[in-house]
Amino acid sequence: MKKILAIATMALLTLTASAQKLGRVNFTELYQLAPEADAAREQINAMQNEAQETFSAMLEEYNTKASQYQQKSSSWTAAIRESKEKELVEIQNRVQEFQQSISQELQQKQAELMNPIMEKAQKAVQDLAKAQGILAVFDESSALYFDQSAVVDLTPAARKAMGIKEGRTLEQLAQELQAQAQAAQ
Repeated sequence: MKKILAIATMALLTLTASAQKLGRVNFTELYQLAPEADAAREQINAMQNEAQETFSAMLEEYNTKASQYQQKSSSWTAAIRESKEKELVEIQNRVQEFQQSISQELQQKQAELMNPIMEKAQKAVQDLAKAQGILAVFDESSALYFDQSAVVDLTPAARKAMGIKEGRTLEQLAQELQAQAQAAQ
């Protein structure tokens, strides 16, 4: 009986010791609030603005020609009307192709700019975990449950390692982005 109790106690101590070597981090906070993420968002916004200007010009061209077609088509010969209809279809196709290609380009650019930031965040967390002897680190956003008091929160140290301003939050970032979007309109 004493042997069973001793083994159970040792197992419990081993589990407790292991539990103390687990970490948690808010990974979204790390890569979204990183100073490099702000610069990446600025670049992406600039690209989006340029794309929007081009798209607007294309739509303006289409609307002008469509309006002209509606006003004058009854006085045109069949050949002119057919030519103008083909022109309108070509413009529509160009607009659709532009929308698809710019959407892909923007996604690629976002990945190109954000992936190094994500890698930097992962490295910061890995380095901190190794330095503190942590066996595993869980991302707060994807863990269904964990006892927060039983794991080490690496987020503050990782924020510092990544150069994130103290006190800056995801809520503040959301407000900043919303204010920028409103100012752009």
